[in-house]
Amino acid sequence: MLRKLIVAGALAAMTLGTNPVHAEFPERTVENIFPWSAGTALSVSQVIAKAMGEELGVSVPVISTPGAAGTKAFITAMNRPADGYTIFDGYVAPLVLQPVLGNADWTYKDFKPLHSAVSNAFSIGGRKGETRWTDFEGLMAYGKANPGKLRYSSGSRNNLPHMVIAKVLQSYGVVAQNIPYKTDGDARKDLKAGVLDFSFVNVGAYLQDKEGFEILLVLSELPGAKASYDGAPSITDLKIDLGLSGLAPMGWTWWLVHKDTPDEVADVLRAAMTRAMNRDDVKEQISRVGFVPLDWDHTQYDEIVGPVAGQLGAMSNALAWEEEELKKLR
Repeated sequence: MLRKLIVAGALAAMTLGTNPVHAEFPERTVENIFPWSAGTALSVSQVIAKAMGEELGVSVPVISTPGAAGTKAFITAMNRPADGYTIFDGYVAPLVLQPVLGNADWTYKDFKPLHSAVSNAFSIGGRKGETRWTDFEGLMAYGKANPGKLRYSSGSRNNLPHMVIAKVLQSYGVVAQNIPYKTDGDARKDLKAGVLDFSFVNVGAYLQDKEGFEILLVLSELPGAKASYDGAPSITDLKIDLGLSGLAPMGWTWWLVHKDTPDEVADVLRAAMTRAMNRDDVKEQISRVGFVPLDWDHTQYDEIVGPVAGQLGAMSNALAWEEEELKKLR
């Protein structure tokens, strides 16, 4: 009898040894570390997290951790154990842009991807009733003929919308003055008042005040982004190639975990997020606020995210070009 018990115990131990310790993952709350303050982007992440939690059978709260252009959230998440219980809400600014600018010591390759989440396209907006031009090409023709006369805002200077708009202007050889504002709302007020000639308009502002702007150009090639702005012209409608493609000219997020997270744990999270992103109710809630649900899975991470860094580098060069050209006109 004793021999049988010993054999049975050994077999049980072998069985336990062949099963991963993470077979029951997750056993508790999985946290999503979000890099911004409350707003539309946070609510969108909460939609995905709620659905993902339902798929996992645990709660997935979204923890707002703003600061240092999103890098505070990344540092917070990196200091947690690599056990799958912490998800990086990997927005482009902390994931790719800040490393390109030399403000972070990681690259997108230093994380393990779960699934793409959402994008929110930028646009260039003008005021209603403008008589100097009727479309974006007309705006560019006016700017070309009047170097340095156009005034625009991207909110703060040297942010991602500024980089994208500067690259567009450089492609047309148009030199314009970027006027900084403390808030995007103040810039939009001055656009309507005629203080600015055009401005960055995000999708949330457009949906709240569709009659307040004339959307001249949607800065994305994604069909969903064009639909968010009710079919306004996008970069795919232009006659020239701006060198902007994929996710590069817009805001977006890709959910990630620490690179040392065990594969079997990451696979559980990947499967749950894939199911969540495929749900019609999730897609509908995301689209309702003008964001675009993305359907790239973890196998496409390098293919989709990889080219963004190079394009952001070119956009950074466009900022330098803009500044240099303005100096020549002073």
